[in-house]
Amino acid sequence: MITIESTLHLERVTGLSITEFLLNCTDERYQQWWPGTHRRFHVRTQGREHLGDTVFMEEYIGNRHVRMAGTVVDVVPGRRIVWQLKRVVRLPVWLTLELTDRDGAVAIRHTIRAGYTGVGRLLDPLLRLYFTAEFTRAMDDHVHTEFPLLRDRILDPGPATAAAPSGGRGERVLPDPAELFPARRAAAVRVGRRSGSRLPG
Repeated sequence: MITIESTLHLERVTGLSITEFLLNCTDERYQQWWPGTHRRFHVRTQGREHLGDTVFMEEYIGNRHVRMAGTVVDVVPGRRIVWQLKRVVRLPVWLTLELTDRDGAVAIRHTIRAGYTGVGRLLDPLLRLYFTAEFTRAMDDHVHTEFPLLRDRILDPGPATAAAPSGGRGERVLPDPAELFPARRAAAVRVGRRSGSRLPG
């Protein structure tokens, strides 16, 4: 099992406001959250009280263009959302967001787990071709940039102050991770045992 984990602490926002935003996101709101980096995030089909919702997400993580489809397999508003990624069928990759409110702030744990169980573990080296050390560092920088931006969006839901450049990848219009976090954080990459879901490239 491959685990990529990032944690952070945000003032002036609650876990419930974050899960409500994510569970009811639209492409427009997603693009306003981080113009030029966030491209699409919307619900394709709805489940019961969000459990079973299928979603599509497209964004840039570092220099990698990521497109993901997923299903909400566990949800506790204000505390936890788990998406299992899929391409036609569910894959052994899970994206988990855990939130804990504390004294007017929220502690956030963002985790990607990928891997097979049983004999399927023989295929885990193939997953490591995707979840590289470079991707891990980019994912950690991404998380530590996007959630402060989401907090700002929740506090001030007006129109974005800068539009994404037209065509192609363009450049990020909002703060670069290197400016916000000059000392690069090392995200945890651990090998364990469990199972997971997918990532479309």
